[in-house]
Amino acid sequence: MRSMLSATAMILLASAAHAQAPAPSAPAKPKPVTTVPVRPALQTPADTAKSMTPTERLSIQSDLAWTGYYNGAINGDVSDRMINAIKAFQKNNGGKETGVLNPQERGLLAAAAKKPRDNVGWKIVTDMVTGAKLGIPGKLVPQQVSDAGGSKWQSASGTIQILLARRKEEGLTSAKLAEAERKQPNRKLDYSAVKPDFFVLSGLQNQKKFYIRGQLKGDEVRILTILYDQATEGTMEPVVIAMSSAFDAFPAGAQAAAPPPRKKVEYASGIVVSTDGAIVTDRQAVDGCLSITVAGHGNADKVAEDKTHDLALLRIYGARELKPLPLGTAAAKSDLNLVGIADPQNQGGGAAVSSIKASATSGANGELTLSPAPGIGFAGAAAIDSDGVFAGLTQLKPVLVAGPAPAATQAVMTPADLVRSFVKTNGVTIDAGKASDAKASMLRLICVRK
Repeated sequence: MRSMLSATAMILLASAAHAQAPAPSAPAKPKPVTTVPVRPALQTPADTAKSMTPTERLSIQSDLAWTGYYNGAINGDVSDRMINAIKAFQKNNGGKETGVLNPQERGLLAAAAKKPRDNVGWKIVTDMVTGAKLGIPGKLVPQQVSDAGGSKWQSASGTIQILLARRKEEGLTSAKLAEAERKQPNRKLDYSAVKPDFFVLSGLQNQKKFYIRGQLKGDEVRILTILYDQATEGTMEPVVIAMSSAFDAFPAGAQAAAPPPRKKVEYASGIVVSTDGAIVTDRQAVDGCLSITVAGHGNADKVAEDKTHDLALLRIYGARELKPLPLGTAAAKSDLNLVGIADPQNQGGGAAVSSIKASATSGANGELTLSPAPGIGFAGAAAIDSDGVFAGLTQLKPVLVAGPAPAATQAVMTPADLVRSFVKTNGVTIDAGKASDAKASMLRLICVRK
């Protein structure tokens, strides 16, 4: 009331002042109008996220979930929850809370997510009984049994159980099914969501935590139930989030497992290996291109490839002042600098050559894994060790993550000796020794697809 009275009083005072003011003797000359340029609106973290592909957003959400920063749906949608999770990660890692990951931060996040994912043995499987696709922490639940009604995975001690069941009958509704699940003995509900075609319940059952997700299609329902001891909550929380997002009760045939289509324009890095225009890079980064452009030099031809080791040799013609990278012969060390050119989206449209620290470790199959993985654009980057010796070529490969699609990437390295052998086999004379300025030997590659 007081604010309304104050506003009324101000209007009355203004009216009175206008009434008492003398009438102007002559109309004032209009002042020239000065046009003030409008500054473009600053791009928000949400704007930046929306400019990414859904696959890239899925990958970030998945990694944030595995590291405990994000507890929302892994679906590629932009949300405040996702942006706040990025800020929390940045804060805990001593960075500026921008809500947008730079290439170094993206690599750190990917490396941090890989450890818990590998620790539980995360994998996407197809249940042979129901046909449903789901994510399973294989190392935690190595025991599996199946019957006509579904499948069950559990730990040796029974502390963790995963059940996938199916029912088929007329008149099923998500509300009735959710109510029936809620009334199971000794269940105490703390969350529920019921929609026309699915329902979610969570809470406690006999001192175990439970999570249930049911999906309906026609007269059939498929229900995923996860039970785990409260003592395993720290390990299981990100697993449950990942399983919920990965659960595809009624996959649409074989195409459901296919990776999403590649972008029409993709960026990679290439290593100059001769003064007359020979460039070596990651074969997958330039596979299926209608055209390959080397920034600042024009089009390039793919003249050779090694599908076993995923190497490609390109050539540009008429180029001058190229600086080949010495592909040294000394034994490389495991502490590395990855020298490449990040995707322009990750550097505000720029084309700067940058260096990211990483380490190489040998996996079970002998493959050299780079950690942390660099961001997109670093496929084909040079790995240089602490002595300045070329250690190998960086490759980015897709891996299965939580969510509806294989969205994340892992970084591996093709060792220097294989790169040297490939280049020499294709008639390129290479320099040996140390790489005094690896950045001068890196070029951006632009692949254009249909």
